[in-house]
Amino acid sequence: MPKLPKGMFRRGRSFYLRKQEAGHDRWICLGSEYEEACRKLAGVRRGENPFTSRAGVVQKVAERWLATYVRTARNEKQQQLTSFRVNRYLAEFFRHRPVARVRPDDLRRYRLWLEGQELKPLTVAHLLSDARCMFNWCVDSGLLDRSPFPRRLMPRIQEQPPDRLWDEEVSAVLGVPEPHRFVVRLALGTGLRWSELTRAQRSHVEQGMLVVSQTKSSKIRRIPLPAELLEDIRGRVGRLAAYSWKSPGSFACAVRRASGVQRFHVHQLRHTFACRWLERGGSLAALQQILGHASIVTTQRYARLTDELVRREAERIEQVGS
Repeated sequence: MPKLPKGMFRRGRSFYLRKQEAGHDRWICLGSEYEEACRKLAGVRRGENPFTSRAGVVQKVAERWLATYVRTARNEKQQQLTSFRVNRYLAEFFRHRPVARVRPDDLRRYRLWLEGQELKPLTVAHLLSDARCMFNWCVDSGLLDRSPFPRRLMPRIQEQPPDRLWDEEVSAVLGVPEPHRFVVRLALGTGLRWSELTRAQRSHVEQGMLVVSQTKSSKIRRIPLPAELLEDIRGRVGRLAAYSWKSPGSFACAVRRASGVQRFHVHQLRHTFACRWLERGGSLAALQQILGHASIVTTQRYARLTDELVRREAERIEQVGS
């Protein structure tokens, strides 16, 4: 590669122009292609804004972002979900607005518009995260010199306690007939996600551990099995939960009818496993490995003490003091 023109620098895979503005350095991304970066550099020095005419409208840029970044950075399920969200909300709001003309106030109005759609706060946060990711990609691709996404735009999400089942509810769902009862026991004993439950096979059990290979994080997990559950699994062949349920929703409906626990859903079994693990003295690090969380921060939400544990600890301290 020839010597870079004055003022142009290479950082990672992209070329940048460094300009002095108000006593501070401003880095302008010129893209990852050398010849294109040189043309943009010449345009900036002539006082032109090469990004306005080259970037295109939000809808077209979003299509490129979905076809390149999202397709290579996210799994198939996330690709489908992101595509739906972008087409339903981002493209609908900005329509044919040129990307180079999107301003921070436009994105603030986008958030207000999303909140007016009666969406849950977490859904609004996901939609804004998609917008932020797309505009950051525009900068990395040389379509924009800087992202218009403003600071402090993301909504604050109120932390919610884990949606677990309580002891009487656990007893009720364990009282459902087979084959539902075994699936409930398997989920309560392992903390598996529904997709992992339906893929688990007898051959995946090795030395008292269930080996889970197809995981959300793409990392193999080894989950210890309770003795009673292990004994039951040894008498089975093939898939452990190979039944005719089309979805976790149809399974949950059957359990609700049989148990009377109207608020039941499948993921509650995973939350219940995690809470019980910690209540019985299990370590947070081991729980992170069993659940397959990439960050222990995700696991820590299960470490919030329940009222009953706080009451017991207070009674213990009171007895020591007396």
